[in-house]
Amino acid sequence: MRKYVLKLKLKLKAIWASVEGFFSRSRNILLLMLVGLLLNVIPAKLAIFFGIPLFLDCLGTVLTAMLGGYLPAVIVGFSVNAINGIAEPVAMYYGVLSVLIAMLATFLFRRGFFKTIWKLLIVILLFALIGGGIGSIFTYALYGFNFGEGISAPFAIAFHDVLHWSRFYSQFVADIVIDIFDKSAIVLLSALIFRFIPKNIKDELKDVQLFHHKGPEKVFSSKKKSLLNKVVIMVIIAEVLLGGLASMIGFYLYRDNCVNNFVSIARGVTEAASIAIDAEKVDNYIAQGYDVDGYAHTRDVLGGIRESFPQTKYVYVYKILPDGCHVVFDLDTDGVPGGAPGSLVEFDPSFEPYLPKLLAGEEIEPIISDDQFGWLLTVYRPIKNAAGKTVAYVAADISMESIVRDEAVFFIKLLSLFFGLSLIIMMVIIEVMKHGFVVPVNKMSYAAMKISGATMRANYALDMGDNLDLSNMRKAVNDVASLGINAKDEIGHLYESLYTMAETAFDLIKNVHEQSENIQEQNKRIQRMQEVLIMEFAEMVEARDKNTGDHIKKTAEYVEAIAQELKSEGKFKAELTDGYVRKLKQAAPLHDIGKIAVSDLILNKNGKLTDEEFAIMKSHTTEGGKILQKIVDDGKDAFDADYLTESIEMASYHHEKWDGSGYPNHLKGEKIPLSARIMAVADVFDALIAERVYKKGFPYEKAMAIITEGAGKHFDPVVVEAFTHISRSLYDARTRVTPDAGENAEKAASGAVAENATENAAPGA
Repeated sequence: MRKYVLKLKLKLKAIWASVEGFFSRSRNILLLMLVGLLLNVIPAKLAIFFGIPLFLDCLGTVLTAMLGGYLPAVIVGFSVNAINGIAEPVAMYYGVLSVLIAMLATFLFRRGFFKTIWKLLIVILLFALIGGGIGSIFTYALYGFNFGEGISAPFAIAFHDVLHWSRFYSQFVADIVIDIFDKSAIVLLSALIFRFIPKNIKDELKDVQLFHHKGPEKVFSSKKKSLLNKVVIMVIIAEVLLGGLASMIGFYLYRDNCVNNFVSIARGVTEAASIAIDAEKVDNYIAQGYDVDGYAHTRDVLGGIRESFPQTKYVYVYKILPDGCHVVFDLDTDGVPGGAPGSLVEFDPSFEPYLPKLLAGEEIEPIISDDQFGWLLTVYRPIKNAAGKTVAYVAADISMESIVRDEAVFFIKLLSLFFGLSLIIMMVIIEVMKHGFVVPVNKMSYAAMKISGATMRANYALDMGDNLDLSNMRKAVNDVASLGINAKDEIGHLYESLYTMAETAFDLIKNVHEQSENIQEQNKRIQRMQEVLIMEFAEMVEARDKNTGDHIKKTAEYVEAIAQELKSEGKFKAELTDGYVRKLKQAAPLHDIGKIAVSDLILNKNGKLTDEEFAIMKSHTTEGGKILQKIVDDGKDAFDADYLTESIEMASYHHEKWDGSGYPNHLKGEKIPLSARIMAVADVFDALIAERVYKKGFPYEKAMAIITEGAGKHFDPVVVEAFTHISRSLYDARTRVTPDAGENAEKAASGAVAENATENAAPGA
């Protein structure tokens, strides 16, 4: 019960802190945005009032970005354009530029670009490229591919008139120049104001920044592979795809609407023209032209109709017969005279699909063509006489060239509004994801890491038999309870599971701790008994060979010394851990355990072994591996399988040679286990320097000459190199071996030795 009461108190405290922090952050956000909005509006109005040729309309945006981060800055930037758009609608379309400047300002500020004058110049240039460069493209498109009406307009017109630059280039250069001065003033003022803002205000405003994480859990979200970065990328991709799709749909709908409007205009023109033309006189118009009474007047009426619709490029009346188009009326266009009445115009090849209906006097759908006459939309309207027979067609050609300009203007407006608003929505989504998902997950991750660390330290203390301090783990569990995650969704369920896991882990370790002391003591006694039994067994086996004395003890010491030297020199880092070195020392006494399977007659034979006897002697390697493997298999968990595994490899392969000429498997190079390569050096060195009843020990220099000569042939050269650094001290510490049996003295005279002396006397044996 006490545990649950503590948990409830901690959660209530965390909830209160969370609510209090929310209202505090909200107040700071609103105040910061209000100040930023005023700093955008007031300097801009003052510049207009005093006639200063600068905009000064994003000072508050940049300062808000420096103090509050992405979301407040983009809202402030776009809000200014929305407010100005009430009186001047075109200002709304520049809102996306303000959003881009807000985002770039935040990005550059957090990377230290506002700290030195040289980096400030980069900031000014980038801002000018957005405000002046991209803004110039907007201006040129929004004003119908012409000069704008802002501060830069007089400069653009002057460039065009004096330097004879194109309108676009003149507008672009003028906007860039003006914007460099404008953004210089804004950036320098922002940096100056920021410098004099008190530090406590800056620190307090950090809490409202997007992507800013307070507390040690920030380490998780500051990494490149953080979940928040993935969310940002996903939202950006979604916005771009959605924006592209919406723009494409809007573009085609707009074009379709423009075409329908042009069709309506063309139909209106042809309808008005068909009313003005006397259908009963068509044949006379063709035959006599201006000589027919009323022809000139009708032509003037048709001209007036065309002038009433500026989009109309051509108006003409044809009588369509199988031999071609017979001109009834063809108005002059742009100084180019039209066809004379009665003249014949041959059919264009693109006209052929429509001929059957036209010859039959039927109506046809509007035609869009792009040829030597331009990009045109043509509507044909039949002119019928009193009998209802089609006597001619009146046609109106509407120029589609203006659609390109209208589409560009529409596209710029659509993109600017969509992406301006989309970027704000994206920031809001990211902020919601941050506080509703990413930050709670980061907090839980950090808490889980502390729980894991405390658990590992507790387990280590239990394993080592050290005094266990549970206060750190209790504190880690309390930290989980105080995270203040109150969601009722999957995040909340995950938090509850984490807390339950932490409490369970604490209770489990506490219970284990209460029983650990007796278990540890029993384990120590069992482990010591195991080591003593195995060592006695190894010595019993070694005692059968009356030539070796305390060989197993010395080789174990040498193996440990060589392994430690290799470790200190940084060799075989992945393998030579402290635990591995301990296992090598434990395994070393068992390297010749296979000799138990070799007959005493062979093991202690006076004289040289025969080939068959030597083959049996060599079998002690494989037999040793089998014996130890059986111990591991039969004993299962009764023995420390780690060091017995090393002893199996050491017993099986310590007579393998680096060049592959050893036995039993002719392993070569690093295919020989490291433990066996170390034992090979230790084994031969001890055989060389040890004094036996049948021989004197080799002097140090001679023994080392044999060892070094075998490097790369018998031995691993890396192991030999490390051994040369410690061999003198090992040699000096070697004590004289007490003779085991007097009868072996005869071997010294005859020069014959048993397998142990023969094999280990020199690497080449």
